[in-house]
Parts: sequence; C-alpha cells; structure tokens
Amino acid sequence: MENVIEINRKKYFTLGEARQLLPIIYRLTDEASREVKTHVNRIEAYSDKAHPSVAIIEEQINGIIDRWQAKVEKLGAEPKGLWMADFDCGEGYFCWKYPENEVNHFHGYQDGFSGRKSID
Repeated sequence: MENVIEINRKKYFTLGEARQLLPIIYRLTDEASREVKTHVNRIEAYSDKAHPSVAIIEEQINGIIDRWQAKVEKLGAEPKGLWMADFDCGEGYFCWKYPENEVNHFHGYQDGFSGRKSID
C-alpha cells in the first residue's frame, strides 16, 4: 500500500490525491481559523488598539498562521493567501479555499485565485 502522505514531497497531485489529503488540511485550517478568531475577538475587546497587549496578541495570530502554512507545506500543498491551498498538478493547480468541503477548482500557474474555474 502506498503511503498517502509523504513529508515534503515534491511531486504533482492527481485530483484524487488532492481530495484524499483535504480532510487533514481542512482540520488543520479549521483549528487554526478558530484560534485566530478567538485572538481577534480578544483584540476587539480593547478600545485602545495601541495597548501593548494588542501587539502581543497580533504576534500570537501571526504565529498560528505561520504554523498553519508550515504544516500545509509539509503535506506537499502550497498555502496561498489566508486559508487557501493549491495542489500542483503539473499543468496548474487544484485550488481549495476554506471552508469548502472538496477540491473542486483549478487555475493555471499564471491565473491565481481570481482565475479559478470549477472542475466539474
């Protein structure tokens, strides 16, 4: 049986492989997104956004996002923007954006998110 998740693999994804990996990336993204929302709510509680605690909370948010990006990269996907992941297929990218439940979009290497098209 083939190992579905090879750490730091540099290869192309079939649509099936991207879809097989999505539940893991979805869970990581869901957890990181919830954590960030909690911290954003803490910031919004401060009327003085220059309060020293706000800068500390912002650093914590950046740390959560950095960890999320590193985990997505380790799984072989490419984090793009906030809570988006691309899966290189050799002709462009299968594209996913949280909270979508499936990998159902594609865009060329030059197109980016705005050029994504439905696969089906």
